Amino acid sequence: MSEFAFPKIKADFKRRMEGAVEMLHKEFAGLRSGRATTSLLEPIHVEAYGSPTPINQVGNIGVPEPRMLSVQVWDKSLVSAVEKAIRDSDLGLNPQTEGQTIRIPVPALTEERRAEYAKIAGKYAEEARIAVRNVRRHGMDDLKKAEKDGDINKDEHHDFGAEIQELTDLYVGQIDESLGHKEEEIMQV
Repeated sequence: MSEFAFPKIKADFKRRMEGAVEMLHKEFAGLRSGRATTSLLEPIHVEAYGSPTPINQVGNIGVPEPRMLSVQVWDKSLVSAVEKAIRDSDLGLNPQTEGQTIRIPVPALTEERRAEYAKIAGKYAEEARIAVRNVRRHGMDDLKKAEKDGDINKDEHHDFGAEIQELTDLYVGQIDESLGHKEEEIMQV
């Protein structure tokens, strides 16, 4: 690793940290906030054609009413598998089948359920923070190795380490901010 390689390495760390934040946003999208959104069903996988398949690859997901979701299943033979996957998803949803359309009423959240979802959101955020810190740890290890190998000097090690820490603080801050918004959204009655 030479002085000129650090910008490339830093860009890789940034990409990996952004990936952790994006994954958190996807996980948050699957947490209910009392409103019907298509993203609520996106984490669900259906046993289709011998393998787990994302629900949006076996049918169209729609929001016909504020507290109602619908899935128009393309293959008639998969309707019961889609219904089972929704029922088994731990989202507290009870699908109702009408031909190839599955209607899913989204019940209002109880205070207890809201607190449970807020706790799950916190767990997701902590996993994202850990992912970002792991990227930082790998970066710091790379810097130690580069200094030991004589590719960078002590001052460069210190400066590059400070840049990696800055990135870490930035992305952990984004995670905390996202968690705050999600908790607010979940607790809103």
